[in-house]
Amino acid sequence: MKNALKSFVSVAMLSAALLAQPASAQWAVYDHANFIQNTIQAARALKEIDNQVESLQHEITMIQTMERNLQSLATSPLGVITSDLDQMKSLMTGGPGIPFLVGDSQSAFDTLWPQSYPTTVTTASLESDAQGRWQKAMAAFAQTLSVQSQIAQNVLGDTATLSQVLNASQGASGNLDAVQAGNQLLALSTKQQLQTQSLMAAQYRADALQQANQAEAEEEGRAEFANFLGSDSAYTP
Repeated sequence: MKNALKSFVSVAMLSAALLAQPASAQWAVYDHANFIQNTIQAARALKEIDNQVESLQHEITMIQTMERNLQSLATSPLGVITSDLDQMKSLMTGGPGIPFLVGDSQSAFDTLWPQSYPTTVTTASLESDAQGRWQKAMAAFAQTLSVQSQIAQNVLGDTATLSQVLNASQGASGNLDAVQAGNQLLALSTKQQLQTQSLMAAQYRADALQQANQAEAEEEGRAEFANFLGSDSAYTP
């Protein structure tokens, strides 16, 4: 196309030079220097046009590249991840067990697991406290079981989410969607870590309450035995 354009410009300039000669002349006078000068000017003009066309082509390529880099990823698992974490939060903060708050947890523990009992403690009070501790321990184990079940259910959904994100990342055509795919995989990994930490917290608390119950049972037995014996002056031979 460029060669054809150059040939067309050369022929046009040659024709214009021939037609520009005086009409009264019988034979056109060929001006070799003028013809060379016109040809050089035409070649320069063609070169300038060629440079402009090439520059425009580069700009179009840059715009197309920018467009690809700004394309957003077609899929997003953010809603699923947020929903699963909200369900985990409800399981960890709800229920009749001891809450995962430092002040409330310590207060409940001090009430149900006292370090010692007064000598005036009654058997009914000891039985009531033991019943309360048993209920809290059972609630902790039930909560652990619920958390385990929720995580197992979420893992099944995570498998489909992971496949979806990986397929989208493989079809990424620009920087933006590639970065988004990486962020989504990181968010999915973070979610799984948070679930694992929640399960560990629930399990460790249930184990701690069980161990506390065992220790408290010893103190409760001592207090009940002391209450049974009474004071030294209770019996006079």
